[in-house]
Amino acid sequence: MNRFHAALGLTILALFGCVQSNGANGIAPGAPPVLPAAHSLFGGKIKHVVIIIQENRTVDNLFNGLPGANTVRTGKNDLGQNVQLQQVSLTAPWDLSHRHIAWVADYRNGNMNGFNNENVHCYHHAKCPSHEVAAYGYVPQSEVQPYWDLAEQYTFANNTFQSNQGPSFPAHQYLVSGTSTIADGSQLRASENAHDPRDRGKQGGCDSIKGTTVATIDSKGQQSQFVYPCFSRVSIMELMNNNRVSWSYYQANKGAGQWHAVDAVRGIWNSPSYKNVKWPSSRVLRDIAAGRLDQVTFITPTGAESDHAAHNKGKGPAWVTSIVNAIGQSAYWKDTAIFVVWDDWGGWYDHVTPTVYNSYELGFRVPLIVIGPYAKAGYISTRQHEFGSILKFTEEVFNLGSLGTTDVRSDDLSDCFNFRRQPRPFKTIAAAPGARYFLNEPLDTQDIDDDF
Repeated sequence: MNRFHAALGLTILALFGCVQSNGANGIAPGAPPVLPAAHSLFGGKIKHVVIIIQENRTVDNLFNGLPGANTVRTGKNDLGQNVQLQQVSLTAPWDLSHRHIAWVADYRNGNMNGFNNENVHCYHHAKCPSHEVAAYGYVPQSEVQPYWDLAEQYTFANNTFQSNQGPSFPAHQYLVSGTSTIADGSQLRASENAHDPRDRGKQGGCDSIKGTTVATIDSKGQQSQFVYPCFSRVSIMELMNNNRVSWSYYQANKGAGQWHAVDAVRGIWNSPSYKNVKWPSSRVLRDIAAGRLDQVTFITPTGAESDHAAHNKGKGPAWVTSIVNAIGQSAYWKDTAIFVVWDDWGGWYDHVTPTVYNSYELGFRVPLIVIGPYAKAGYISTRQHEFGSILKFTEEVFNLGSLGTTDVRSDDLSDCFNFRRQPRPFKTIAAAPGARYFLNEPLDTQDIDDDF
């Protein structure tokens, strides 16, 4: 394993030096959706699955000190020295590299001590820390209290790992397909964010401007081939369409984007069911209030609410809580499972060594909160989970069959639930600002995922 990753690291370093409505689902408009039978494991008690995706944090960074969670306040650097983790505001003005090359450096052959080599990009003319210590930080609990409240009232999945070893664009592909392969049967995986030749940003998808490319990685860890970021690959959306399961995918704005996963899946982007992609993200709050929550819902944030380093406005906890409260205070609560997950590690330190299956899987730990009337109260799950676990849970709830990707090896998160008990009543989570603030926000068109 060590020799493989040493070779992998050298290969990538060399390369890096050279390359810098229901109607859309086939259901008649106005007709009630046909609800498939639920998997017997869950007893038909879950009829709605909601997946809220946030950005770029690790367990050690965002939930440091959460009771029962495995977190540390001291890390190691590549000299074998101890490095104290310092408090770093959620809105600190610097970002860390989360390219695959950064992952390899951080991982450092499984020693988890290369984070002192992280590249640091400072914004807003601020003074930023040295690369030697910038990644060794944790967010104060007081800035993310709503997240902690959710984690402590419901289930915190302590050993959830990002399925891929790279940034947001491929990570979001894994969240809808269980892989970032460029086509069914291909050995090439999209491994970085998409970029266009004029560096205009906001690319990634079948609607990217001409000349946009994304790096791919092969089974040997080589990133030498570049392709247009539009993939002929199955996604869970096709499985839902085939089984008449209604779905929505909420995103910040129209068109291509690193977080707009469905835009890069050709079979959906070029079909009537693309109507299920909706914007802005806050539209989900109106749809919940109007009784229009689909059976499966993906929700991605605006930059301001994303938790993405250097670009967020500290409102991610309130944004997520506004969605949870909206569902909790509605008729949907009694049969809904909500997953709140962060898409990649964002360069931040984490001390737990992932299981590495191949040249691009698994990545580092990311937080996952499991919420719902059947989610275990105050439970810390220590089983290994990954993005494929969320997909597998969804597949089993709606009898979708398997994608045949990382969902095959993944668990189904069933340890996070107790379906033998009566559904727990919802208790409102305190957070400010509330839903009205997000509903009145102007359209967010900024491109913040400018990994370097």
